Amino acid sequence: MSRHAPGWLMPVSVLAALLLGLLPLPGWLQPYRPYWLALVVVYWLIEAPDRFGLGLAFLSGLLADLCFGSVLGEQALRLTVMAFIVQRFRAQLRFFPLSQQALAIAGLLLNDRVVVAVLHLAFGEPLPRLEAWWSPLVGMLLWGPVFLLLDRLRLGNRG
Repeated sequence: MSRHAPGWLMPVSVLAALLLGLLPLPGWLQPYRPYWLALVVVYWLIEAPDRFGLGLAFLSGLLADLCFGSVLGEQALRLTVMAFIVQRFRAQLRFFPLSQQALAIAGLLLNDRVVVAVLHLAFGEPLPRLEAWWSPLVGMLLWGPVFLLLDRLRLGNRG
C-alpha cells in the first residue's frame, strides 16, 4: 500500500486554504484570522517532504499574494522562511504528539508575525494592529483539526 496522498489532495488543500483566507469576516474578527495557507503548507512539509518543499511553498505564497492583493513576494517570503524552519526541524516535529506540534506551530506563526512586522517596516507600510498578534494562538488551536482532517484524507481508510 502506498502512503502517498491522492494526487488531487495537495492542490485542493492549498486552494481551500486560499479560499478560507479570502472568506469575508467582520472587521473586528479580521485580525484573528488564522493563516490557513501556512497551516496547510506546514502539514505537507511534515507529511510529504518529497512532494512539497521550499519551491512549492514559494509558489503557494506568490499565488496567495496575487489572490489577497498583498505586496508581490510578501507571502512567498513568509512561507519560504516558514518552510525552511519546518524542513530543518521536520524530524523532531513529525514525532511530537499533536499537542506539542500545536505549540511548535504557534512558534512558527508567531515568527511569521515578526516577519510581517519587519516587512511592513521595511516597505513603509502601517504595522499590523495589535490584535493581529492573537492569530498565532488561533492557528495553534486549529492545528489539531487541520492536521487530523488532512491526515484522514491523505491516508483514507488505511489510517
